[in-house]
Formats: sequence, structure tokens, C-alpha cells
Amino acid sequence: MPEKRRKFDPEFREGAVRIVTETGKTIAEVAEDLGINETTLASWVSRARRTGVAPAGGSDEPERLRPENAQLKRDNKELVMERDALKRCMGLWVK
Repeated sequence: MPEKRRKFDPEFREGAVRIVTETGKTIAEVAEDLGINETTLASWVSRARRTGVAPAGGSDEPERLRPENAQLKRDNKELVMERDALKRCMGLWVK
């Protein structure tokens, strides 16, 4: 016996697309939370992005995170140097 297709109202579709675009959750996570098929939600998101209703994949997100990422890399480099210096000091102290 064939499976019955579920119908979703436009408000539900818009809400699901909004959850994906605004929360940063993956399509798979949102689809599982809502109990719908992942490919169905992916098509809704794709259609919304094509029509300009939804922002395209957080396109400004990498630009916003770039300065923070650079700062974190600088901090990490400094911490690695400090760690290495402490290791050398401990090596001299132990001998």
C-alpha cells in the first residue's frame, strides 16, 4: 500500500526555513527536530534562497568571524611560544 504524502502549510515551511537560516543549525538537525524529511527541508531552504526570501547560507558569517579567527590564531601562537619556553626552563631546572 503506498504511503500517504504529508502536506505542510506555508507558515510551517517558512518557519522551518527561518529556523535553518537564523539559528545556524544544520538542515539535518532541524529536519530531525521537526520530524520531516531532510531532503524536503533542503528543497524548501534552496527555494527560499533562490527567491531571495531567506539569506544565502549566512554569507556574511565568514566575514564577521575572520577578525576573531585571526586574533585567536595570534593568541594560540603566543601561547605555544610561552609553553615551549617553559618546557625549556623546566628542562634546565631538572638537570
